[in-house]
Amino acid sequence: MIRLTGAQALVRVLLAEQVPFAFGIVGGKLAPLIHALSEQPSIRYVGVRHEAVGPMMAAAVHAGSGRMAVALGEMGPGGLNLASGMGVAFNNNLPLLAITTNQHRAAAYPHSGMFMDMDTRAVLAPLTKWNAVVHDARRMPELVRRAFREALGGRPGPVHLDVPQDVLSGVCEFADDEFDLAPARYRAMLGPRPAAESVAQAAALLRAAKRPLIVAGGGVVASGAAEAVRTLAALLHAPVVPTQMALGVVPSSSPHFIGHGGIIAGQPIKTAFEEADVILNVGCRYSSWMWDEMGPLARRHHQLININIDPSALGAPVLHEVAMVADASTALADLLATLGAAPQIACESAWLPRMRAVRAGYDAALAAMAQEKGEVMHPAGLAQAIAHAMPADALAVYDGGHTTFWSNDFTPVHGVRTRFHEPGMSHLGFGLPYALALKLLHPGKAVVNITGDGSFGFTLQELDTARRSGLAVVTVIHNNASWGIIRAGQRKQLDFEMGTALDGTDYAAIARGFGCFGETVMQAEDVAPAMARALASGLPAVLDCRTRFVPHPASPMFGSMNRYGVEALTRVKK
Repeated sequence: MIRLTGAQALVRVLLAEQVPFAFGIVGGKLAPLIHALSEQPSIRYVGVRHEAVGPMMAAAVHAGSGRMAVALGEMGPGGLNLASGMGVAFNNNLPLLAITTNQHRAAAYPHSGMFMDMDTRAVLAPLTKWNAVVHDARRMPELVRRAFREALGGRPGPVHLDVPQDVLSGVCEFADDEFDLAPARYRAMLGPRPAAESVAQAAALLRAAKRPLIVAGGGVVASGAAEAVRTLAALLHAPVVPTQMALGVVPSSSPHFIGHGGIIAGQPIKTAFEEADVILNVGCRYSSWMWDEMGPLARRHHQLININIDPSALGAPVLHEVAMVADASTALADLLATLGAAPQIACESAWLPRMRAVRAGYDAALAAMAQEKGEVMHPAGLAQAIAHAMPADALAVYDGGHTTFWSNDFTPVHGVRTRFHEPGMSHLGFGLPYALALKLLHPGKAVVNITGDGSFGFTLQELDTARRSGLAVVTVIHNNASWGIIRAGQRKQLDFEMGTALDGTDYAAIARGFGCFGETVMQAEDVAPAMARALASGLPAVLDCRTRFVPHPASPMFGSMNRYGVEALTRVKK
């Protein structure tokens, strides 16, 4: 037998799962766990300045690598602060393990009225796939293993364990071989395979399709199925629409690329959906990023093949001809095998070239906008300049509201896990925490956080985390000194303006105050030299780029999805 504290037992299971990082803020009741982590150098602890960014960073670790990380929260406020970051992970199906502590068992569940009392399990339950309280340290290995099983099985998501302080510090005896178990012994390592009949039906639909369209979601990235999507697109001569969670499934230079991210990629996406007859949907939930005022862009007249590891994602919000509860990689492998290397297909020869031509026209209009001059930069000109200035192998995060539309169009994408949105919760300020986590994963690569001035304000304190941890990420701010899209909406809808001004803040000076590199940029031609200086500094950097608000051409389409319920009610009343 071996004697370990509850915290040490917890960390031993984390080691078996090869957890690379733990993010949090040190706290008195967390001390046993912090001490246990300090004994294991293979798990790097990164101290942040606000607990909310811990789950954001842990979510980014999975988005960037497929690995799980840990976010820590002290009892009471620490656990409460985790909530917004947990929403980022939950709404984007990104698994992580959150660990909070609580009052000792004699005063918790139910709580007795001490300071910092909180039913943390109940607070975080709506934002987790599974959570529990560890009432006895002897159950620690069992419950931590279950947490990983729940997080990674089926539709992935964050999980949470609340551990009272005396369970963390209490010493128990465990069998000598308790922590020798490999993860494959207690959780499935491979996803489900589709039914052969469903694969045959899907193959028949694709052979007969005249205008096939492939929609690739985050499930494609999670299962490592990007190459299979590209192979299938080539066989079918089909355009591909990667969602915001699947950027790079087809590179932006691919002959099958017509835009990514859903409706924010503008008219090419809507045209493709309007004209397609068969849609292959792989690992995508059809969130409202692919809706208009009529609902999901996949309509009842389409023949839809839907592949998803989550049964609840099949049949809603879109109907299907064929559904497969399956891992994307396995399903596509079976589908490709059934189709064969040279399938007889009915695809119209002009289909893909026509969709590519629509995209080319859209790109030309965007490029023309980028040439517009003014006292400060046009956002298209800034987005184009950032794209040209970034190293070819750089990783990029698109933060902000309207800012992300411009980043989405102009930033070249070469492969998966190189460009990152946060579409599920759309939490402003996630960009810097995401960028820091990506730099931890890829210390030798440039990491760029492209954000808005409003968004940056949510987490700018993490510049301190970046400096202390030696994480030299570059933040480029589209600074239009306002909540630009909100201001435009106030003026258009109700002809008023309140609370939208963000004038007078010098973000470059703020960066220098944190001990980072900071520079103000006024014109597009100055972006590349400033980026070079920022990267050469070896410090976390902020480029405060002065721009103006200009509505993105896809804004009306993006707005249309918000009218879905209103339009439906209007039609019913008529």
